[in-house]
Parts: sequence; C-alpha cells; structure tokens
Amino acid sequence: MKRTLPLLCFMFLATCTWAFNNKPKQIYYQIIVYHLKDNTQIQSTDQYLKNAYLPSLHKAGITKIGVFKPITNDTVTDKRIYVLIPMKSIDQLEKLDEAIWKDADHEKNGDAYLNTPFNQPAFQRKETMLVKAFEDMPDFAVPNLTGTVAEKIYEFRSYEGSSEKLYRSKVDMFNAGQEIQLFERLQFNALFYGSVLVGAQMPNLVYMTSFNSQAERDAKWKIFSADPVWKDISTRPKYLNTVSHADIILTHATEYSDL
Repeated sequence: MKRTLPLLCFMFLATCTWAFNNKPKQIYYQIIVYHLKDNTQIQSTDQYLKNAYLPSLHKAGITKIGVFKPITNDTVTDKRIYVLIPMKSIDQLEKLDEAIWKDADHEKNGDAYLNTPFNQPAFQRKETMLVKAFEDMPDFAVPNLTGTVAEKIYEFRSYEGSSEKLYRSKVDMFNAGQEIQLFERLQFNALFYGSVLVGAQMPNLVYMTSFNSQAERDAKWKIFSADPVWKDISTRPKYLNTVSHADIILTHATEYSDL
C-alpha cells in the first residue's frame, strides 16, 4: 500500500494537469453595430457587408459570421445592423483588418460604400465590442432552427452591472450558477455568451439565443421564469441586484448571414 500511494498521487496529479491543459480555449467575438438613419444607409451597408466585407472575412479564415437586424428597424430613428464575428484568438483579431484591406476584391466590391462622399455617409455611427466567451460555453454554436428567415428570432441581450463586483457575480451566475445549463436544457439555442472586454457600456456581458418563431420565444421565456432551477439561483443572495440595466433586442438574420 505504501508503494502504491505515491503512484496514485502521481497519476492523480497527471490527470489534473492533463485536464487543465486540455481545457477548451475560450474564443473571442468582435461585435460591430452600425447605426443608420434611413433605408438608403441600410441598403448601402447591406450591399457592402454582403458583397465585400463578409467575403473578405471568409478569405481570412472566418467562415461563420452573423448579421442581424432588429425587428424594430422600421419604426425607430436609430436603425441598426449587428455583425457577429467569432475569432479563435486576439492574434487573429489583430491581423484581421490588415487582411481585409490587402484583399483587392474588398475595395472593388465595396466601392460604392467605401467611397461615399463625406457629407453623404453610409452610416451615422459605428461601434465595436470585443467579447470573450464564457468559460461554460467557450465556443460559439450554429443554432439548429427550422423556421424561415422571416420567422426565426435571434435575441441579443446586454446586461450591465452597477459595479465590477456585482457584474462578476452575474457572470458567475451563468457559469458556476448553471444558468447556461438551464438555457441548454430548455433548448434556447444560444449562439454565444461572453464578457465585454472593450465597449461603450461597461461592465457588461452579452449573449444571443435563437428561436423558430416569436411564439416559441415567448413560450420558452415563460417556461424559463417558472423553472425551479431559475427560481433557486435567481434568489440566492450573491446573485441579487447584479444587473443595473438590460437591453433586449429581437432580431432577424439577414439573408446573407452565415448564422
């Protein structure tokens, strides 16, 4: 027994080391938000994304890019287009812009957008978020949906915290608190969950779930709010008051989106 004990300890440490070293690597997301004033800007940006930007991203090795429009675009003055770009590393992000501008087809196919007059811009404002995937969902997922493009709903949520500590508690709620597991069990078809490392609204986490239809989305959130697991974790003292502001944006994917 005395001889086998050191061997067992060694095997245990070796297993722990292997598990740590082989832990799935958390990827990064660049989320670009175009703010637009009218259909002319929407059409111009659509054509650029479809014909120039996404093809250049594909050439750079990013094969799955999501492009989404809020369903409220027709009724609001601040119309938007969201672009979700999954990346394996920060190094890939650093090289991305250079790769795009080295692609001759990018400038040729994006000519109308890239060369708009200064007093007739293609967009009002453009913002970018750098997001790191959550530990419990380290990579993005392509949702398994059966609805039509017009029916499918992609729900983008942004949760801000009133302090860094409370924000970290909300992140913990998704991971150690098993909120992600609850979403998985109820089949919310999440594309990603992540912490915003750089953005206009901080501290902040964002995520996106997806549904076959608006009716399915509404029904699943009712089931979620009544689930015993949610009732338990949402009332734990360490998870109370962790969200100071939430943005809930329902979108449709564009016809040229990869996701």
